[in-house]
This record gives sequence, structure tokens and C-alpha cells, in this order.
Amino acid sequence: MIQGIDHIQLAMPRGEEPRARAFYGGLLGLREVPKPPELAKRGGLWFELADGRALHLGVEEPFLPAKKAHPGFRATELDALGARLLGAECVVTWDSSVPGVRRFHSADPFGNRLEFQEQSAER
Repeated sequence: MIQGIDHIQLAMPRGEEPRARAFYGGLLGLREVPKPPELAKRGGLWFELADGRALHLGVEEPFLPAKKAHPGFRATELDALGARLLGAECVVTWDSSVPGVRRFHSADPFGNRLEFQEQSAER
């Protein structure tokens, strides 16, 4: 049966691969991996996360950003990541409502909500 999560997918507008690559690859430091040729024809990008899971960005028309549903990325050096996003003129909203979890929310260039969190050792 279900053993875990292999990947998550977010939607993006058609033709915006350069902006997605700059944000997810450049700003967040994710490694882009090639899509299979048949899927590459549809547009979008795939990125590999440090734990071996993946983030897929797929073209959706018409495009509407996910404002509530979101991936929650585990991160180290959360303060530095927040500062990096702020330096790129991204909004960073810190949230302390989950005990033992430092986290903030931001958005990708297309308005998709993203969560970044750093968990305490006790959790």
C-alpha cells in the first residue's frame, strides 16, 4: 500500500519555465532533472529535493495559483532562506502557531503558496 510521497506538483502558466527555473533552481537551489521526452512536450519542469523526492511544475491552462493548498518544505538555515527570499523581493510571513516548528510562508513567482519549516530536535 502507500509508503510515502514520491513527488508534489504545482501548476504554472505556459511558457514561464525561465522564471520557474530562476526561482526554484536559482533562488531555492533545487536541482533540475530532465523530464521524460513525452512529458517534456507539455512544458513545465521537474526538480529534485535533497531527500530524493521531487517537485514537479506542470503547465495548467487556464492557470490559477494555489492560494491555500501548498507544499511544506523542510529546510535548514531558515533565517538565511527567509532573508534570501526577502532579498529577491518575495513576501515572507512568519508563523509561530505550530509548537516546535519554526516556519514561514511565501509564494513562487506565479502566486502558489509555499511553506518553509525548520523543526526543533524534540519533534
